[in-house]
Amino acid sequence: MKKTTAASVRVPAGVAHPNTYLADLMQELTVKWPNNRTINLVFHGHSVPAGYWANSEVHTLESYPYLLLGKVKEAYPHAVVNVITTAIGGEYSEKGAPRLATEVLPHRPDVLFIDYALNDQGIGLERARAAWEKMIEEALRNNLKVVLVTPSPDKRQNITDPNDQLSKHAQQVRELAAKYHVGLADPYAEFVKLARERGSVEQYMSHVNHPNKKGHDLIATELAKWLVKK
Repeated sequence: MKKTTAASVRVPAGVAHPNTYLADLMQELTVKWPNNRTINLVFHGHSVPAGYWANSEVHTLESYPYLLLGKVKEAYPHAVVNVITTAIGGEYSEKGAPRLATEVLPHRPDVLFIDYALNDQGIGLERARAAWEKMIEEALRNNLKVVLVTPSPDKRQNITDPNDQLSKHAQQVRELAAKYHVGLADPYAEFVKLARERGSVEQYMSHVNHPNKKGHDLIATELAKWLVKK
């Protein structure tokens, strides 16, 4: 299988490109001891980055932050990388926004990944946009690199329909990435492709709205495009 590299990533107009946006960080990941330092990847969001599957089981090591860590370590064997999850099951962006200052910034993220769109269906697009903008703007004021993450599927939604509620939230995440010129990881687009090709994404799900390891690996692969470069 051909590896996806940062150089091959196609990004929408306005969205930051990894070749420039995270170029310094990717260079730091190649530095060897004693000149290297610890790199902190922070994942802020809901139950999916926290690792929840079916029956409230938490599969931490099979969640996408840790699968991403494996991909990063394969590419950068000399790097010291911390994966830090500040995600809370059941949380939506309005609840996550106030925690940015108290629970995210103290970790001094080198990259902050934000993933709330799945749960934001409950508060609607307008309230979600306001909360996401608050988080993005606070992160940028603190000179953080930010990568926004589109949602994983909800089997109750028709993700192949661009007018579906979850699809609209995914599109809003893309628009925010373009507005603020930050990074965008778009696993939702990949899940949509699979749903169209195969009729469903059932084999990627452990639960109605929680991916299994195969689904988490798809998400991790999309995030890795921002950190892994040949």
